[in-house]
Amino acid sequence: MSQARLMDGTALARRIVEETGKRAADLTERTGGTPCLATVLVGEDPASVTYVRMKQNRCRKAGIASRHVELPAATTTDELVGTLKGLSADPAVHGILLQHPMGEHIDERAAFEAIAPEKDVDGVTFASFASMSFGLPGFVSCTPGGIMRLLDEYGVDPSGKRAVVVGRSAILGKPAGMLLLARDATVTYCHSRTADLSAAVREADIVVAAVGRARLIKGQDIKPGAVVLDAGYNEGNVGDVDFESAVERASLITPVPGGVGPMTIATLLEQTVDAAARQLGV
Repeated sequence: MSQARLMDGTALARRIVEETGKRAADLTERTGGTPCLATVLVGEDPASVTYVRMKQNRCRKAGIASRHVELPAATTTDELVGTLKGLSADPAVHGILLQHPMGEHIDERAAFEAIAPEKDVDGVTFASFASMSFGLPGFVSCTPGGIMRLLDEYGVDPSGKRAVVVGRSAILGKPAGMLLLARDATVTYCHSRTADLSAAVREADIVVAAVGRARLIKGQDIKPGAVVLDAGYNEGNVGDVDFESAVERASLITPVPGGVGPMTIATLLEQTVDAAARQLGV
């Protein structure tokens, strides 16, 4: 069997950001308001600092204003909630991104729920998850949303297919499964307690790896011709899938880096402009 075709998230993300930039410029011209994304960072986690800087740079390229709020690592849940409620009430801010991790002393869910649903462009609130689950208008979690865009770009229709999602986090695994279910896939969630993970993966037409364990999924467990989306990013620039062996069996596969990652930021920027358009009445 020939090697899998690579799903180029970098190229697709570039197109989305370019289109988003045109929409942002048009919105500014029509309303006088510039779409604005506020990023909130608690502490100085090196990876988080890098991610936030990357998002700020992409905002600039797309004509989106960015406001960065840095809070000390000792910030309490109440203080963080107060900051997020303040941004939610600010009409100049159209989207809010709370960078995680935030520190074990912070109630992450309470912090997320302080974000107004209409500004939840990262898709992390209860309201956003409900919208994804019920197929209602709203904002999707950015990485799962990016995964769905990649499937569409490469002509993969999930309808009737068996999809296995490895991972059950509230902002990646769970919403990814819900978005696939909404497109009529038959979805199985797997996780750290799943007995015989390999057997489950071998049944999958679509595999979404989102567990955060390097090379957990081996090529021998990939069904020949399956579509593999690796949302993992681990030390050494490797994903949750053993790429070298999986590429020999899959029909389509995302590389790490350059696959799912760029799509996450592109979706975030696109949803920020969507949010701005709604709030500015366009």
